[in-house]
Amino acid sequence: MTAAAGSIAERAAAVRERIARACARAGRDPASVRLIAVSKTFGPEAVAEALAAGIREFGENRVQEALAKIPAVAELAAQRGLPAPTWHLVGHLQTNKARAAAGAFAILHGIDSTRLLQALDRAAAAPVRVLLEVNVAGEPTKFGFAPEDVAGAVALAQTLPHIEVAGLMTVAPRAEDPEAVRPVFRRLAELARELGLPELSMGMTEDFEVAIEEGATMVRIGRAIFGERA
Repeated sequence: MTAAAGSIAERAAAVRERIARACARAGRDPASVRLIAVSKTFGPEAVAEALAAGIREFGENRVQEALAKIPAVAELAAQRGLPAPTWHLVGHLQTNKARAAAGAFAILHGIDSTRLLQALDRAAAAPVRVLLEVNVAGEPTKFGFAPEDVAGAVALAQTLPHIEVAGLMTVAPRAEDPEAVRPVFRRLAELARELGLPELSMGMTEDFEVAIEEGATMVRIGRAIFGERA
């Protein structure tokens, strides 16, 4: 599905409407789904436009790009009387960026190894909220824990004083029909319930409505809000 035409505000409104319809189908309150606008490669001006349209949470894939963008957006927001955004790291995190990431983001979505959990714990000065990335489909090109290894990772995290596991995250395989990846989202939701974890970050522009129907509490939407990347 291609991104909607129009301004960022118009596209954001269209995404919110799609979220509301998916929640209605699932018997859920739309307020139970957090919209994370993925702003990678888009500059501070685009983020400020999304802020003005009512979006409050933004996702970045790369730590270095985010470290330059976050203060620039804060300056624009202050100048225009807009609220400060909340920042999520939604991409892969390298262990050598653990300290910088721990201090820059409200939550880290793509934590994919016990080694990275331990590096974050050593680097953090205060508790860090994380989501464990799960490679539900077993794709060799994707990061993430195997489903059978998640319980052990959660148990390890409970011994680390600076780590708080809030939930799970996955990136579904690309598919022409979003229904094809419904089992991936359903399995992640089952795993989260088994482990007593409340947050589920799953669903992107191509498949977020199916993810919501299966229990997503966060959807990571880039193209449908900001348009095509150059």
